[in-house]
Amino acid sequence: MNTNQIRKAFFDFFKSKSHVIVNSAPMVLKDDPSLMFTNAGMNQFKDVFLGHDNPIQKRVANSQKCLRVSGKHNDLEEVGVDTYHHTMFEMLGNWSFGDYFKKEAINWAWDLFTNVYKIDSGRLYVTVFKGDSTDKTNFDQESYDIWKNLISEERILKFSKKDNFWEMGNTGPCGPSSEIHIDIRSDKDRKSVSGKELVNKDHPKVIELWNLVFIEYNRTSDGNLEVLKKKHVDTGMGLERLAMVLQSKNSNYESDLFLPLITRLEKLSKLSYTPSTTKTEQSKINIAFRVVVDHIRAVAFSISDGQLPSNNGAGYVIRRILRRAVRYGYQFLKFDEAFLHLMVEPLAESFEGVFDEISKNKEFIKKIIFQEELLFFNTLSSGIKRLDEIVDFNIKEKKSQVDGKLVFELYDTYGFPLDLTKLIAEENKLSIDEKDFKKYLIEQKNRSKVDAKKDVGDWTTLIEDDIQEFVGYDHTSVKIKVAKYRTIKIKNKETFQLIFNLTPFFPEGGGQVGDKGFIINSNEKIIINDTKKENGIIVHDVDKLPKNIKTSFDAKVDEARRIKIMKNHSATHLLHFALRKVLGKHVEQKGSLINSSYLRFDFSHFSKLTNEEISSVESQVNQFIRAAHNLKENRNVPIEIAKQQGAMMLFGEKYGDSVRTIQFGESIELCGGLHVRSTSLIGNFKVVSESSISSGIRRIEAVTSQNADKFIDDKLKIINDISKILKHPNDIINAIEQLQKNNLDLQKKVEILNNDLIIGLKNEILSHIIEVNKIKFIYKNLNISSELMKKLAFDIKNNLERFVLIFTSVYDNRPLITLMISKDLVQENNWNAGKMIRELAKLIKGGGGGQPFFATAGGTDISGINQIELKARDLFFN
Repeated sequence: MNTNQIRKAFFDFFKSKSHVIVNSAPMVLKDDPSLMFTNAGMNQFKDVFLGHDNPIQKRVANSQKCLRVSGKHNDLEEVGVDTYHHTMFEMLGNWSFGDYFKKEAINWAWDLFTNVYKIDSGRLYVTVFKGDSTDKTNFDQESYDIWKNLISEERILKFSKKDNFWEMGNTGPCGPSSEIHIDIRSDKDRKSVSGKELVNKDHPKVIELWNLVFIEYNRTSDGNLEVLKKKHVDTGMGLERLAMVLQSKNSNYESDLFLPLITRLEKLSKLSYTPSTTKTEQSKINIAFRVVVDHIRAVAFSISDGQLPSNNGAGYVIRRILRRAVRYGYQFLKFDEAFLHLMVEPLAESFEGVFDEISKNKEFIKKIIFQEELLFFNTLSSGIKRLDEIVDFNIKEKKSQVDGKLVFELYDTYGFPLDLTKLIAEENKLSIDEKDFKKYLIEQKNRSKVDAKKDVGDWTTLIEDDIQEFVGYDHTSVKIKVAKYRTIKIKNKETFQLIFNLTPFFPEGGGQVGDKGFIINSNEKIIINDTKKENGIIVHDVDKLPKNIKTSFDAKVDEARRIKIMKNHSATHLLHFALRKVLGKHVEQKGSLINSSYLRFDFSHFSKLTNEEISSVESQVNQFIRAAHNLKENRNVPIEIAKQQGAMMLFGEKYGDSVRTIQFGESIELCGGLHVRSTSLIGNFKVVSESSISSGIRRIEAVTSQNADKFIDDKLKIINDISKILKHPNDIINAIEQLQKNNLDLQKKVEILNNDLIIGLKNEILSHIIEVNKIKFIYKNLNISSELMKKLAFDIKNNLERFVLIFTSVYDNRPLITLMISKDLVQENNWNAGKMIRELAKLIKGGGGGQPFFATAGGTDISGINQIELKARDLFFN
């Protein structure tokens, strides 16, 4: 069976069991504070498991795009080294939300495997949870009894919590699991060692295929387990492993999911992927092949879901994956120029009709990857240059080992992994201080852990309320009660979070910041510092709990602040529309920030906007504002209707079956944010900056209303001030240009005078050279800048050999030293100007450094200048 047939058989089977087949959620999570990426099929149903949402369907199945490269589920360093780990993978799964449980899940899994996929039951083993005394959980007798009606008891294996108890995280829904494993070794190997001895032992050919999780507990923050009111089933089966088994391949990478990518990479690299070899060099090439073909999937799907490579958060993870692929290609496949973007074409072809987002965004994905490759190849070049300097220094200093701190610098600054630094060092007959490197690495990780440490308490429930109502679209003040509260501790600071039975406070989301305000009654007032959404529930941050938390409060939004945010949000929609009109339909939103002060809008475009384009965009938005378009808001619109109306759907966003549309004139978008009733209320719009934030992505920052007026007023004030300085000329621009011309003429005259000064000083110095121990010694105290001292030193260098030159100067009331040693003396005496100048700099209470033949220093004590010549003679001639 090919992969498409495997998926179809899975869907058809569960359709026959009354399951609804749902689409994969985006792999990148944008509004979940606990996760960067979808790392399991159940993520999109988390709110149901947590009890925050009611399921639309009680039985569902799908194929979910997953990424496991951060947090608890981090397989990145294993990917490529073995043949069965991946960063991005597809998880086939079926779910029951309070409907069927263990009996159906187990029987259907067995039926699908043995009767539909025709897997040899003699190669299968199953595992069950044996219980845990710490958690006071019992052996899963129910699952065991169901399994023994399907498979011999000697093939039912009992495992501990580590292998057979699934948890979402440190807290939350969890429960025992039952796994199906397969032994695909040869008959000879199976006779030699029983498969049951190799289950859960990381054997590449005795592997887990399907995990059946029975969610029946909730893990609280104190570590205890509470029994859930409703029991759920959550299963997950990696499509890549299943394809390997059903296609009788030796590894996932030999299945039809990866073969087109490997074929393309063989053509590009002119190397072969031969996984059966035992040769060391070829095994390194094989690993590189696996890394590249795995990572291109992760990177391309992440970009298609709206996450671009960047320097922080989820973007940093994607950049790290991309760079790992490029580095393996550079190091082992001998690529010295961008190649990864050329892998997008076969990837798009292989997922047509399954995940069409790759084909739809193919050109954009290729451009982003190409730009990132160019950036990293530049970084690699800089890193290699830095490593060359380190190697040269070690050789000159006769050191056989590179310091761990320098190895860590290469890792942290230039992205050089330990093995690449080690390889280049060994080529130069050097070792590296691996122990010291690991010390710095651990220190960095510990710093990150301390910065990220956050203790979250359990929710204390005051009111049993299944559905929290958001009324903020229509009200800024409403009477509420606190339904739940919990404690948050970050770096020993204690704050609290409140959930209300209903709320007017808008939670952070879609680029818009959360509302602030307060809750108040006759006894006290509690400030709401921020509002966020967590697992579908609106959560309010406060510094203290109300004294009488069970009473009623009036909840009041900071309305003045909200109005400013609404103006900026509505202006963002108008800006998006104007950019597409001025620049073209390729413009798509890639991110935004909307607060009370300004708006920030990131969008796809591959060149800097000209002044004329920015002016045209501003003009378009202000025309929209003056046209006074009234807001047309439609809630709970079927998504297909919204599409027919031409509503903009943002790249990488997840939308439900019903959406909210926001329309101002021709501009119509899907949006859950807050907006003004008429564009006229925005008042004014002004772009304050336009810049690049990554390859192919531009950023505009703009202000509206009074902030736009103030921005313009401030600019006019500057123009008036300039006009006064220039004594009110009729043409300010012409006056400034004339001033610049005069300044340039003066600079040229100064350069001529400086050149004459250098020539005169050079001739004077060369005519008064003294020799000490057959070395020409030059010392001169000057009153010139460090730049002129450097120019003078290099001019003299061309006329002399075997010399030591020292210039001192007091310039702008600061003592300066310049030291130059001819290269023949540097090599002959192992002198180093960078080190020796530090000794001289002590006399002027300063510091300095440089290269072995040239260095400079500065200080604070002018009186020390008079001692420099004597100290220099002592350094070089005694």
